[in-house]
Amino acid sequence: MDETIDLKELVERAKNYDTEAFGQLYDLYFDKLFGYAYYKVGNRFEAEDIVEQVFLKALEKISEFEWRGAPFSSWLFRIASNLIVDHYRSAKYEAVDISEETDLLLGDDCNPEQFAIRESDRNKIVDAIRTLTEEQQQVIVMRFIAGMTIEEVAKAIDKNTGAVKALQHRAIGSLSRILRGDK
Repeated sequence: MDETIDLKELVERAKNYDTEAFGQLYDLYFDKLFGYAYYKVGNRFEAEDIVEQVFLKALEKISEFEWRGAPFSSWLFRIASNLIVDHYRSAKYEAVDISEETDLLLGDDCNPEQFAIRESDRNKIVDAIRTLTEEQQQVIVMRFIAGMTIEEVAKAIDKNTGAVKALQHRAIGSLSRILRGDK
């Protein structure tokens, strides 16, 4: 997402309690935040709850948001990261029957066999990502699931771009070895 003057105008309108502007921000960032939360918590319903909480917190605090060189998306992802940490600390989450998720994830254009293959591949990737360090996981999910730029990730996790590139490089190398079955 290109942080343009239009986005700045949209954020400024949202800061002035323009509900249409805030709704547009919601539409722009929901899918990216959901992808990030889903890969971090592994449950569709919990990820949706977390993203809804992100937008509630953003709505509460948007009047305090200031442009300090960091993209608006970095601010949202920082809120999401904090909520995910809180989610795991609270230990209130519980397992959901996979059949509930299967019904929701099985699209009209996907037969059960294709779904099973896709889900198996996704599970292998998620399991591999979870073996990485916390920082490497954040970089991989933000870069490749949420589609953020290196600069956006750097600002979201408070690192410089060189550190993010190094984390990404090491993470991709580790994932490659894990998925190939190397030790």
